[in-house]
Amino acid sequence: FWFVIANILAMTPSKDFHWRSAYLLIAVGIPIVGFVTAQHGPWLGMLVLAGGCSVLRWPVVYFARWL
Repeated sequence: FWFVIANILAMTPSKDFHWRSAYLLIAVGIPIVGFVTAQHGPWLGMLVLAGGCSVLRWPVVYFARWL
């Protein structure tokens, strides 16, 4: 469901280049990754994290540059 919402938000026009949507998706996605990891183990949790990072690639790139 998170991926569907992310795709719908990506298709809508935005004046701030979707950064507000990215912050919302990150805030909702972190607990989802934690829940999946707790329920199904670290391998599936890392797979879900990789899927989320592929959707939100620019915040990940900017965070990696900042580090």
